[in-house]
Amino acid sequence: MSDPKQPPLIQEARSRVILDATSLRRALQRLTYQIIEQNEGVERVALVGVRTRGVPLARRLQTLLAKEEGVEVPVGELDITLYRDDVFTGLATPEMGPTRLPFEVGDRQIVLVDDVLYTGRTVKAALDALMDWGRPRRIQLAVLVDRGHRELPVAADYTGLSVRTARDESIQVRLEEIDGADEVLLHKWPERQRGQGPA
Repeated sequence: MSDPKQPPLIQEARSRVILDATSLRRALQRLTYQIIEQNEGVERVALVGVRTRGVPLARRLQTLLAKEEGVEVPVGELDITLYRDDVFTGLATPEMGPTRLPFEVGDRQIVLVDDVLYTGRTVKAALDALMDWGRPRRIQLAVLVDRGHRELPVAADYTGLSVRTARDESIQVRLEEIDGADEVLLHKWPERQRGQGPA
């Protein structure tokens, strides 16, 4: 998951666009078809966006699913700040947002939605947070970008783009709703600045 308050990019970082606005829309359309196919429709499906950028992605999927299936799938927002195992080591002051799940979690087929899948620790935190709200029938994971380097045994059920990255690279997802533009950037950081960029 990329940092919602991403620092400005330093001049030395080399960057390239790996998804532009058009290809990002196509990736979301692929996710939509996959969700419909794997769930044999969307009657019991609910989307839960992991804050921050997972939320607008979930809302876009809701719109696309309604267009395809004629059903308005409920959407929730999940804040995982206090469930992260690095909450007090990586952040001086944890910044929390609201969790909103305007539906009964039990007996739902929940699709967690996030922007970037990396180590798997964000997904673990999201699962812990979600289970405090009830016991879904099934939990699936949809991500816009899977960049590899897993530290936990986590895999996405639905992936918009899989990209092989190095440890000195990072992925930045920018969305119109938050950042004013739709694109996904791959940054390569100089040795002394590794770990300072987005996910």
